[in-house]
Amino acid sequence: MRIVVQRSLNSFVKVHDKIVGEIDRGLVLLIGFAKEDQIEDLDYMLHKVLNLRIFSDDEGKMNQSILDINGKILSISQFTLQADTKKGNRPSFQSAMPYDEAKDLYEIWNQKLRQFVWVETGKYGEDMQVQITNDGPVTILLESRENYVKR
Repeated sequence: MRIVVQRSLNSFVKVHDKIVGEIDRGLVLLIGFAKEDQIEDLDYMLHKVLNLRIFSDDEGKMNQSILDINGKILSISQFTLQADTKKGNRPSFQSAMPYDEAKDLYEIWNQKLRQFVWVETGKYGEDMQVQITNDGPVTILLESRENYVKR
């Protein structure tokens, strides 16, 4: 499971020119599932996202979480985060979880998030246009498994 986390001042997602999800201060999460991802990955990532201290405190230090600021989350499914670009110029999505399985995990993910914060979403599997006002800019990549990228 990969999540691109962006700190946001305001963001929205459109489907067929209609806004279907919108937040003010909070996080935009772009989420991609791999074939081997399981519920345990959701729980691990939930803890990471909710406790990630990337909002400024009164002293201007990144020391507060989404929970601390009572922020909102815009959760967007994005299977292209599982792209493998090691060979050639055309991305391979062989490692991406199949559509129906990923849709189920994405819905469970959002249910888990909603136990703690306000969550808006896009439409799974639809062509979406996402406008993000990235605050900072602050962008963090979270991965649930060590084997994604060896640094």
